[in-house]
Amino acid sequence: MADHAHKLEILRGLIKFKSNTQKIWGVLILLSIITAVEVLLGIYKPEWGRTVFLGMKALNWIFIVLTIVKAYYITWDFMHMRDETKALRRMVVWTAIFLICYLLWILLQEAGYIFEIYDKGYIKRDF
Repeated sequence: MADHAHKLEILRGLIKFKSNTQKIWGVLILLSIITAVEVLLGIYKPEWGRTVFLGMKALNWIFIVLTIVKAYYITWDFMHMRDETKALRRMVVWTAIFLICYLLWILLQEAGYIFEIYDKGYIKRDF
């Protein structure tokens, strides 16, 4: 592993760097831009984000997708998944994808149940 050099590029080779220090700054800027988009959307809450899509507001779906993109990129770059074998990468990434989809399904099922309980007036008190 000592003779293996890490790739100094991000976004699948779209942006290339000359040193590890430059790459770290580039990754910091990329993740900061994604986070800034999330924060701005959370502050301003545009009208188009309030439309319901698959049981949740579109803005919530955007937050979930951007968070998954950041988590994937951190795993891919900082945990050096790009340097691993294809089988190990697939095992880690697909397991995470299935787990996230399952947890989202549970979240939507429970939220829908709670909404129906309160909407139909079965529970009149506030916890």
